[in-house]
Amino acid sequence: MRSRLPSGLRPYLPFLVYLLALVLLMPKAKKFEYEYRSGAPWRYGSLVSEFDFPIYKTDEQMMKELSDAELSAIPYFKYSEPVAARSLQVAESVSLGAGDTIRPALLNSLRRIYRQGIIPDDFSKEDRRLALSDNVIYIQRGKRVAKFPISDVYRLSQAKAQLVNDLRRAYPKAPVDSALAACGLLDVMEPNLSFDRQMTELVHSDEQHDIAPTQGYVPAGSLIVSEGEIVTAEVSQMLDSYKREYDANMGSDVPSFLIWLSTVILALILTCLLFWAIFYADSGLFARKKELWYIVFVALLCAVAVLLLDRFGSNDVVYLVPFTLFALYLQAFFPNRTIAPIYLVSLLPMAVFLPQGVTNYLLYALAGLVAIKLFPRFNRGWKQFLMALAVFVLVGGGYLVLRSSGLLTGLLVKDMVYIFIGSLLTVAFYQLIFVFEKLFGLLSITRLEELTDTNNKLLRSLELKAPGTFQHSLQMMSMADAAARAIGANVYLIRAGAMYHDIGKMANPQCFIENESLVSGEEGARYHAGLSPRQSARDITRHVPDGVEMGRKEHLPEPVIRFILTHHGDNLVRSFYNKYVNEGGDPAEDKDFRYLGEKPVSKEEVILMLCDSIEAASRTLKDHSPQSFSDFVEGMVSAKEAEGQLSQADITIRELNTVKDVLKSYLGQVYHERVAYPKRNDES
Repeated sequence: MRSRLPSGLRPYLPFLVYLLALVLLMPKAKKFEYEYRSGAPWRYGSLVSEFDFPIYKTDEQMMKELSDAELSAIPYFKYSEPVAARSLQVAESVSLGAGDTIRPALLNSLRRIYRQGIIPDDFSKEDRRLALSDNVIYIQRGKRVAKFPISDVYRLSQAKAQLVNDLRRAYPKAPVDSALAACGLLDVMEPNLSFDRQMTELVHSDEQHDIAPTQGYVPAGSLIVSEGEIVTAEVSQMLDSYKREYDANMGSDVPSFLIWLSTVILALILTCLLFWAIFYADSGLFARKKELWYIVFVALLCAVAVLLLDRFGSNDVVYLVPFTLFALYLQAFFPNRTIAPIYLVSLLPMAVFLPQGVTNYLLYALAGLVAIKLFPRFNRGWKQFLMALAVFVLVGGGYLVLRSSGLLTGLLVKDMVYIFIGSLLTVAFYQLIFVFEKLFGLLSITRLEELTDTNNKLLRSLELKAPGTFQHSLQMMSMADAAARAIGANVYLIRAGAMYHDIGKMANPQCFIENESLVSGEEGARYHAGLSPRQSARDITRHVPDGVEMGRKEHLPEPVIRFILTHHGDNLVRSFYNKYVNEGGDPAEDKDFRYLGEKPVSKEEVILMLCDSIEAASRTLKDHSPQSFSDFVEGMVSAKEAEGQLSQADITIRELNTVKDVLKSYLGQVYHERVAYPKRNDES
C-alpha cells in the first residue's frame, strides 16, 4: 500500500511554524565564509578586496593607545587679563630710585612675558599624569581655546629670571638687581594662567573617546592574501578588517524584497526537506499530531541553536552546543529507522549557516547516528557518563582528524575543552526529556523500559495473583517483540502492552484456565462448572474494563491502556457463545458474549491482538509440523479479518504477511520436537 500525502491543514501547521521561525531568524545578508588563523597557510584562492575598507586596529593596539592616553592628560589653562594688568600697574607706579631709566624696558618685558603666559612652578603636583605630559597645553583666552607648546609659556620662576635677563641686556650698566630688589616687583609677580582641573578632565575624556579605531585603508582591487601564503599577524589584521566590513555591508545595496525572497526560498527548501524526511521515515506520523509536533519542535530547537550561533557566537562556541542531544531527544520516543533521516535533515542548517559548517555537519551527523545506536545500552544511571565519554571520543577524534587534514581550523586545546564540556551537557540536558514527555503527552522509551521491569509493583502483583497469566504475558512479550521488529513497529511500546494487556484478570484470576489450581492433589472444581454460558462470558469479558480501571488507577500511560482495551477488540467469546446457541439460545442475542473493547488501530495493537489469540490457542495444537503452524496462523488471522477486527487497522498487507511469517517461525521454535534420549538397558 503506497503512502499518500496527508489531507487537511492540520498536519501542515507544524511545518508552517518551522518555516516562519527560520525566516525570522535567518541572516538577511551575505557573510564572510573563509576560515583562517595566524601562522597557518591560506587554504583558498587569492583573495582580492571587492571594495575599499579601513584597517581596524587590534584590541591590543587600542588598549595600548587608551593606556597611553590615560597616562597623558593635556593641562587646560585659562588666561587672566586682570593678573597681568595688576603686575603692569605695579611696575608703572613703583619707585625704582636711581634705576628709573629702566622703566620703559621693564614694562615692555612684562607685557611680552604676560602675553605669552605664566604658569605656577608646581601646577603638575596636582595630577601625576600632568607631569608626564610636558609637550603641549590648552590655553583659553576669552572664548577661544588653542593648543600651545609648553615651551612657549613661562613657569613663574622662569618669568622672573627672564625679566631680569631682559633688563640686563637692555641696560648692561644699570643697577638692575638692586632696583628690582628695592621695589619688590619680583615678589608681586604672579601666574596669569590658572589651571582648570574640570576642563582638563573633560577634554581628556573626549580625547580618549576620539581615539581612531582604524589605521589606514585598503583600496578596492587590492590583493589581501595569496593562495598558500602564511597568514601573518599583519595579514590576519587585514583579513579581520575585511571580514568586519564584508559582514556589515555586503547585501546592503541589494533591494530588501530580494533579500527577503531569497530568505523565504531557502527556509522553504529546509522545511520541505524536513517534511519529506518525516514522510518517508514514517508517514503515519502525520496522523499522530502530538508526535509530529514534537519532531518539528526538536528540529526547530536545532535550527534555533544554529542560527543563534551564527548571529552571536564565535566559531569555536559551536563545540559547546551538544548537537548529538537532538538525536537523543528523538531516540527517546521513536525507533531508529525513523530517527536517522529526520536527525540528518534537522542538522542541515549547520551546514548552511555556520563557518566550517559542512565539515562540522559531517562530524555531528556521524556522532549523532552512533549515539542513537549506543544510547539504549547506556541510558541509565552512571552509564550515561559512559555515553558522554563516547560522544567526546567521537566528536573529539573526528575533530583531530579533520583538523590535521586542514578541513577544520581553531585553537586545539580550547576546542577540545569545549567538545568535552558539550559532551557532558548531552547528559545534563537529556533530563529535559521528562519535561517534553509531559508537555507533549508522549511516552518515552525510558518510561516503557521501566514499565516492563518485572520487579515493579503492578507486575509483581500479577505474578502473585495470576501466575499463569503472568507467564502468558512474558511469552506474549517475546512473540510480539519479534513481530514488531520485523515491520519496524515500536518494540518498546508493544513489550509494555504485552505485559499489561491482561492485568484485569487479577480481579478474578480463577475465572481463567491458565490460573486454575490443584486442590489437595486432585484437580479442583473448575470455575465455570455450574455457570450458565452467559454468566461465564460476562465474567471472562469483565477483565477488559477491570484492566482499564486498574491501569488508570496505577497511572499507566494511555497508549499502554489502549492494549488492554483492544487486545480482544469487540470479538465474541466464541466457546461460550457456541455453547449458548447449541443449548437453544437466540444467535442474535450476542451482546453479553462480546468483549467490552475496541478494535485495534495501530500496528502495535494489531500485532498484540494476533499474538494473544495465537499464543493461547497454539497450546491446543497436536501437530507441530511447519505446515500445521502455517495453516494455524493463516486460519487465526483470516478469522480476525472475517470478524471485522482488522477493519480499522493501520497496517499494510505486506506488513501483515511479514507478521504472519514471523509468528509461524516463532511457533516452530517454541514447539520444536526434542530428541528422545535412549535409556541404559540396566536402568529400571
